[in-house]
Amino acid sequence: MMNDMTTVGDYVFAPAPTPTIPVAGSDKLFPVRRIYCVGRNFAEHAIEMGHDPDREPPFFFQKNPDAIVPPGGDFPYPTESSDVHHEIELVVALKSGGTDIPLDKALDCVFGYGVGLDMTRRDLQAVSKKMGRPWETAKSFEASAPCSALHPVSEVGHPAEGSVEVEVNGETRQRGDLNQMIWKVPEMISYLSRLFELQPGDVIFAGTPAGVSPVVRGDFITGRVAGVAEISMKVV
Repeated sequence: MMNDMTTVGDYVFAPAPTPTIPVAGSDKLFPVRRIYCVGRNFAEHAIEMGHDPDREPPFFFQKNPDAIVPPGGDFPYPTESSDVHHEIELVVALKSGGTDIPLDKALDCVFGYGVGLDMTRRDLQAVSKKMGRPWETAKSFEASAPCSALHPVSEVGHPAEGSVEVEVNGETRQRGDLNQMIWKVPEMISYLSRLFELQPGDVIFAGTPAGVSPVVRGDFITGRVAGVAEISMKVV
């Protein structure tokens, strides 16, 4: 990103544009700095993936910021996979950050909330798990983070309960509730701030309920978090 004293001519080529998410009811854009994802944050999803949520606390991985697909975009089915799954999630967008953020101050960092899809090459993830390798090829590919517009806290508050669900071609695939999250939003923020210095523009995908399943080209995905937002897109 260019600072006040830097011009395009100072670079060997023009820097890539900053990934952004639109803000609902506004012409403002939210600039995305990093995307953190919470793994196995719903007990039933942890179980369906073969893990014990009572013994294994949620963990975190990252997606690239330019993996964001803004509202109205399609999801291009990725190469090198024949088993791509949807994972519907609450999205938490931060307006401030820091390190070692106290639990009772964590929600002060939140700008707003949205709905996202953590699209996953499940076959590549299975190989990575078996070989003890990182998940980037399964999680951080292009267009792997479709996202709705963000709704400011002043509009939606801090949702702690409400249905989380996704339909594919009108058939319900995933259904859960925010109150089923093992780690709540303040705990995610506080814990992450001990591992990383959180900053404005950071986004957290807060975990998915059970029912993840594959999609194919031509499918139409619709997801929602009650009281927050909806997302819809075609797989192309």
